[in-house]
Amino acid sequence: MTPMSAPVGGDRPFLNRRLAAFGTTIFAEMSALAARTGSINLGQGFPDTDGPAQIAEAASRAVLTGQGNQYPPGPGIAELRTAIAAHQQRFYGLGYDPDTEVLVTAGATEAIAACLLALLEPGDEVIALEPYYDSYAACIAMAGATRVPVTLRPHGGAFALDLDELRAAVTPRTRLLLLNTPHNPTGTVLTPDELAAIAALAVERDLLVVTDEVYEHLVFEGSHTPLAGFPGMRERTVTISSAGKTYSFTGWKVGWITAPPELVSAVRSAKQFLTYVSSGPFQYAIAEALHLPDAYYDALRADLAAKRDILADGLAAAGFQVFRPRGTYFITTDITPLGEKDGLAFCRALPERCGVVAIPNQVFYDDKAAGATQVRWAFCKRTVVLQEAVERLGRLSR
Repeated sequence: MTPMSAPVGGDRPFLNRRLAAFGTTIFAEMSALAARTGSINLGQGFPDTDGPAQIAEAASRAVLTGQGNQYPPGPGIAELRTAIAAHQQRFYGLGYDPDTEVLVTAGATEAIAACLLALLEPGDEVIALEPYYDSYAACIAMAGATRVPVTLRPHGGAFALDLDELRAAVTPRTRLLLLNTPHNPTGTVLTPDELAAIAALAVERDLLVVTDEVYEHLVFEGSHTPLAGFPGMRERTVTISSAGKTYSFTGWKVGWITAPPELVSAVRSAKQFLTYVSSGPFQYAIAEALHLPDAYYDALRADLAAKRDILADGLAAAGFQVFRPRGTYFITTDITPLGEKDGLAFCRALPERCGVVAIPNQVFYDDKAAGATQVRWAFCKRTVVLQEAVERLGRLSR
């Protein structure tokens, strides 16, 4: 066979120019690095143990009894939508109609994509808190909209939102606020006062809000407060959550949105051309998971809080500046005290130096300099794994 002298399509790149800047995700790069070097992977945020056995058994039972093995309903099975609505009422006092105000998605990532593709048009501006989960930037780009970052900055041992900076970022072209609380990667949990100010701004400027709350049950000090519960917000807010982080079944990819009927209908119009449906048998299992007793959630938080402290104390002892998170299962550190300046180079070299993998936060920033010295670590691992990682990281200070 004669090799082609030029790629099909001439000189035009194959990849859509809106996605050309993104390339392979940092999570794929660092997880591959961990596998290649045999390092402890504290980069990608997935647990190294499965969730409750009774929920795994519910999934197995669904498969074996033919529940969800064929296409489930487009909006999600009725049992799961009802359970999601009951969850919102149980924990937050928010009432949603499971038939018209709940939509099941292929994880929160698809929910984010469907929301942004549905609600944005070219020329719209989207304000997103920086650093941001990397799919936010890609989905905004795919929608043809413009990302406007508002940066969370280190202050008093945590990362803080400047409400004046947020207000100043709103222009006549702003269509939507994209929020994440509890916040990945910084671990910041927006306070009720901060959320009230954001709500007032959204109402004043007639903005839509998409709020990513997948870490809602992983708050260690205080509690999670949904933005949709503030005056004037229910009718303009799409709330996203998922089962992966709360129940430790990240591979099942079961997520959802709750919103008023008009917004759910809009998002469903985009979602139906992404996956249409997914995770049929797992939907039945997650419907059961959402009814777990309060003791489950209390134990989950206590376990992760203890693991947070193991890793945070170990990182501090190794010489990092540690920003102890109020929520999520990530810790952000600054590498400047170690004499380092480039988080990406530091993370790429770390496996050879001490056999641990982390994520450089600069990939989550438009302003790369703002996150250049920050590194994120996941503590959703077994205690023995975290203890071994701490031991290895101690080599950095020797």
